[in-house]
Amino acid sequence: MIPDASPATLPADDEPALRRTPSQKRSRERVEQILACATALIQEKGSDAMRMSEVAEKAGISIGSLYQYFPDKAAIVRTLAERYNAVCNECIAAELAKVTSIAELRDAFSLLFDIYYEMFLAEPVMRDIWSAMQADKALREIDLAQSRAGGKLLADVWARLVPATPREEIDSAAFLIMHLGDCTMRLAVSVDRAEGDQIVEAYKRMTIKDFVADGPRRGAGSIDNSMTES
Repeated sequence: MIPDASPATLPADDEPALRRTPSQKRSRERVEQILACATALIQEKGSDAMRMSEVAEKAGISIGSLYQYFPDKAAIVRTLAERYNAVCNECIAAELAKVTSIAELRDAFSLLFDIYYEMFLAEPVMRDIWSAMQADKALREIDLAQSRAGGKLLADVWARLVPATPREEIDSAAFLIMHLGDCTMRLAVSVDRAEGDQIVEAYKRMTIKDFVADGPRRGAGSIDNSMTES
């Protein structure tokens, strides 16, 4: 199922995935139908095996009409990835908006990671798209931009709670936490559920300890040092 999300932020190269941005209701509905059909095909056979001709046939349109909106398969994957990222960012922003203390930040981060994990376990299409993104340089840039976007959401709250800590230190730590979280998620969903659960819990234990009262410590060993705090 394609998440119902507001338009995602454009990727780093500022080139939209859609070749033609739909302005009329009929065109928007056609784009949604194309994406729904692509999602069904990805769920059935994976993005690697999906063909543009199959998407057009399933959507009931000509291949020429499909190319009017999406220049290639990567553009479809990119659009779906942006939508999933938008859903994740909305979830992160909503949960962190409630935070008023470091203790609440720890709880919110733990909850968000659990939600993210369950989302990927429940959505095989998300896992496939995530894997497809690692094989394409342009799509990897979107993945990296998502880590930065999530990191900024985390850093904004973290900095508000520890205003005495230099913002650049918090930004670096938050970006690293989010990027390592993505790596952890990929590992967790690639093994059996029991081991995946253990990996997720281990990541949360290590990461949450970095949310100490004074923020990340200064210097190269800042994160390592803060992880020794209880």
